[in-house]
This record gives sequence, structure tokens and C-alpha cells, in this order.
Amino acid sequence: MSENNSIVNKLNSLQDATKAMEPLGQDLDDLTQKVINHGHQFLRKINDLDAYKSDEGYGDQLAGTEFNEEGYDIDKLLKVVAKDVDGPGIQPASGGHLGYIPGGGVYPSALGDYLAAVANKYAGVYYASPGAVQLENQVIRWIAKMIGFPEPAHGNLTSGGSIANLIGIVTARDMKGISSDKIKKSCIYLTKQAHHSLHKAIRIAGLGEAVLREIDVDERFRLDLSYLKSQVQSDIEYGLTPFMVIGSAGTTDTGAIDPLDDIATLCKEYNLWFHIDAAYGGFFVLVNELKKKLKGIEKADSVTIDPHKGLFLAYGLGAVIIKDVTAMKQSHYYRANYMQDVTEIEAEPSPADLSPELTKHFRGLRMWLPLQLFGVKVFRQALEEKVLLCQYFYQKIQEIGFEVGPEPELSVCIYRYTQGVDNPNKFNDQLIKAVQEHGRIFISSTTIDGTYWLRLAVMSFRTHLNTINELLGILEQKKDELISNK
Repeated sequence: MSENNSIVNKLNSLQDATKAMEPLGQDLDDLTQKVINHGHQFLRKINDLDAYKSDEGYGDQLAGTEFNEEGYDIDKLLKVVAKDVDGPGIQPASGGHLGYIPGGGVYPSALGDYLAAVANKYAGVYYASPGAVQLENQVIRWIAKMIGFPEPAHGNLTSGGSIANLIGIVTARDMKGISSDKIKKSCIYLTKQAHHSLHKAIRIAGLGEAVLREIDVDERFRLDLSYLKSQVQSDIEYGLTPFMVIGSAGTTDTGAIDPLDDIATLCKEYNLWFHIDAAYGGFFVLVNELKKKLKGIEKADSVTIDPHKGLFLAYGLGAVIIKDVTAMKQSHYYRANYMQDVTEIEAEPSPADLSPELTKHFRGLRMWLPLQLFGVKVFRQALEEKVLLCQYFYQKIQEIGFEVGPEPELSVCIYRYTQGVDNPNKFNDQLIKAVQEHGRIFISSTTIDGTYWLRLAVMSFRTHLNTINELLGILEQKKDELISNK
């Protein structure tokens, strides 16, 4: 009896101690308000913040907050975040972030994450949270319908395009029966412009020893269809097994869109799985004027598409849509003994049965809330604005003497300065460093076939005409300074 009393006393003591983990009443209000005030203060000054700052002079406060037994006051912690986290590096929330995709992060997506984390619903299986799973499936079905996939096509909300591509490739591997003894004779086709996450996914999926064919591109960096067909035929004649073609709907380097419709026809002819990486470009199908450019996306077997890119949401939300949901489930389904209480017959597909993830964040709310709150039209208008801003920049940058790449298909373009420059690659490298050091606007670069290019990627909902004009002015100023200092 005394032993039981000792345990009870200890439990009561621990219970009292752990109540600190749940602030209530005024403590809860104060804690929440201080965090909200920090977020609101950040948003109030976002348009005045530089899009890039080096890490020099940062990190000391963060280094001074080692984990300890007692913890710190929220005011101190928010000061650390403000200085050493919010401050250095790229500022993706800024409209001046024109270097990479994504950018921005509409505010209600953060509120959706807040609600998801507070309720902490497990969105992995329908049995555990019918509403959360139904909500995520509603989002998935809307995307599937948007790109033209028929019912019962389905998919999964992922952390981003990398996991989405992995799910699509694993499903293709299993659906096409590429077992271990067949890998070395199995062929995958893509271009050099394909995103590096695809190469990672191929390796992680156990296909690193497959025959990887890099197909030539045309002058606009799009897959050369005649080269693809010739390579497929040659591989068949050689005794190999072509099984998958990966097309791009908006490459990262240049925004190029492969000839999706023609590739789909070829894949049907040769019974190949057609996966489209539309992580960046897929949501442009919402813009009526761009639907023609994306024709053929509806004929794919699987599509990767990222809401945290094309819908301007915060980082952490990608999606994969697959026509044959049965094949997707066969690749990813597993039910453990401890899950025996989960009903096998469910009203909705469970995300955990369609992806590598079991425990997962309730991601759908960060997309569902903004779309329901604002409506689809404003997202369509924002996408159209980004395309027009890129076209405007493409025209104006030529007027100040820059060389350009292909006319932009979406909201990415490449450009460089070469007039009177002995070493254009070196000069443009110096130019981008000067722009980044200036800090007001952030741009990035790439190298294609040995040629150094500057990149413009317009994908923040906060980027408007004044931002583009400001960048043009900075580029002209820094270009002139470099030339005069030669």
C-alpha cells in the first residue's frame, strides 16, 4: 500500500509540474498575443525589408540560447527570432524575392497551419480524423479536376515536389513491373532541364542502375520529341525496356514547357508511364490564356504540382495526382498489427495508404482555408499578373542592352549582359553579386551548357510592377558601375 501511495504522490507532483506546458487564461492570451504581434510587425514592414542580407553580424543571439532546464521568456525568444532568423539570408516573403520558387506565403495559410497544429488532428487515416481526411481529399480532387484528370484519380498532399515525384516514380516502377532483376535493362527518359529532385527520386526508388536517357532539347530548352522517339525505338531494338518518360511543365532554369500532348501520344504508342513534373507550372492552367500551353497534362499517368508554388502558399505543401489510384495504393499500403482498430472499409481514401508517410502534418488546411476565404479567381488573377510581369521585364531588359534567352512561357526568364565584355560569364557573376550585395531585390543565376545566365522568377504574390521597375534600375546601375570600374 505504501508503495502505491508513493507512486500516486509522485504522479501528482509530476502532474503539477507538467501543467506549465499548457498555459491557460490570461497566460494563454498573453503568450498568443505576443506571437501574433511579432507576426503582424513582420508583415507591416515586409515591403520595406531587403530581399537578401548576408549572415554577417547575425547568429550571436541564437547561439546564446542553449537548451536548458528552465527555459526562457517568450520576449527573449521572439527577439532571437527577429534578429537571427527573420533577418539574414533570402527573404522569401518579400515581393523582391525574384530568385527562386516559391515566394510569398499568403497569410491565411499560416492561420490554417495554426488551426491544424492546435487541434493536432491525425490526417493519416480516415478512422482517426474523418473530417481532416475528407478536407484533404477535397483539395486533391479539386486539383485533379483542374488539370483534367477523370474520377477516380486521386493523390496525396506532400511536403513538396520532391516527395511528390518520389511517389509518382515508385508507383510507375511497380505498375510497370520493374523488379530488381529488370532494373539494369529498364529505361527512363528526361532532359537535362529536369529538376534535380527527379534524379534523387529515381535513386531513392532503387532505380539508380536503370538506363537514364537524357533527351536533347530544342532552342527553347524543351524536350526534342523526334530525338525521344528515335531513342525509344533504338532502346527497344537493343533489347532494353523503356518504361517511363518524365516531362516538365515549367522547368526551374527557364520555365520551359515540354511538348506534353505529343509526349503523351508517344507514351500511349509505346505503353510508357508518363509522369509530368508540373511543380512550378501546373497551376498556370487556371489562366485561360495559358491552358493551350499546358495541353496534354490531362493525358499523363501522374503529375507533380506544388500549391506552395503556384498558389503562393507557405513552404511545405506539394501534391501528386495519379490516375490509377489502385496502383498508387498497391505501392504504398501497409497495415500494422497495432492498427487493427482502423476500419478497412472507409468512406474516403486514407493518405497514409497512398504515400510513404504515416505520421504527417494536417497540410490540407493551409490550402483549403485561403482558397475558401478568397475564392479561386484572385489566385488566377495573381498568376496572370506574374506572367505579364515577366513578359514586361523580358522586353525592358533588352532596352537597356541585355541579351535574353527564349521568350518566357510562364513567369521565369533568363538574361545576361555581354556588350563590350571580354568574359561574359565572369561579368554576369560579378553583376549578380553586386545586386545581391545591394540587397533590395534578390535574383539568382544558372549555367546552361557552359553559359552563365541571370534568372528572373516572378512567383511572389507581393511582386508588382514597381518591384520589376526597381530591379531594372538596380541592374542598369550595377552594370554601369562594373563597366566603369574595369
